[in-house]
Amino acid sequence: MGLAEGLHRRSMNPAQPGASHQPATLRTRPVTTNTAATSTPVARTHTPRSFGTARALQLRAMAVDFPVVEGHPNRLPFEGVLTLIDVASDKAPSGSRGHRVVLTRAAAEAALPSLLGMAVDYKTGWDGHDARQKCGIITSAQIDGKQLTVAGFLFARDFPELEQKVQVEGVMGMSYELADAHVADMRASVWMLTRATFTGAAILLRDKAAYRNTSFRLKRANHHR
Repeated sequence: MGLAEGLHRRSMNPAQPGASHQPATLRTRPVTTNTAATSTPVARTHTPRSFGTARALQLRAMAVDFPVVEGHPNRLPFEGVLTLIDVASDKAPSGSRGHRVVLTRAAAEAALPSLLGMAVDYKTGWDGHDARQKCGIITSAQIDGKQLTVAGFLFARDFPELEQKVQVEGVMGMSYELADAHVADMRASVWMLTRATFTGAAILLRDKAAYRNTSFRLKRANHHR
């Protein structure tokens, strides 16, 4: 077992054995019952189910619900595929010392709460990460099959240049930022990440992301809520 210095970010904190990722202000309830907007932070979970002989459907989701503010000029809803689970990256992410990586399902599920409230950022040129150029916030995260998807808001009024760029469908992708990333075997050609904490995410060109099958798009139907 090894400890990477963080992926896509250079800063990290030492791992704390036994530390919980569960935010103290969150509570859980079935995802299917959470239909009304509320100002209370809410974590929604949906645990695996089996349907006869069909394979078990694995879906986990968490979200923080914000009060609806009609016409809010600084909330531009987005959604995207942040990464793939149990799949080797197409290329080595920054901080992995040239190794491709696999984010294991167990690590992703355990780290899911750490995504809520983290920022999305972008780098001039759309080819990497700039953790200090935060342009939005993640309010929900979900694991569905092999995809880890996120949704949230961009700060459209603060960053008017973003909307024109990211509204082109199919061009933009995403990339996670991690700290406390534990690697099962540092000598392996492909690093297996067995534990990590999400510290943010970047919006970037898909062909610049470690996973080319990530995505990012605006949610027009709920614009400015």
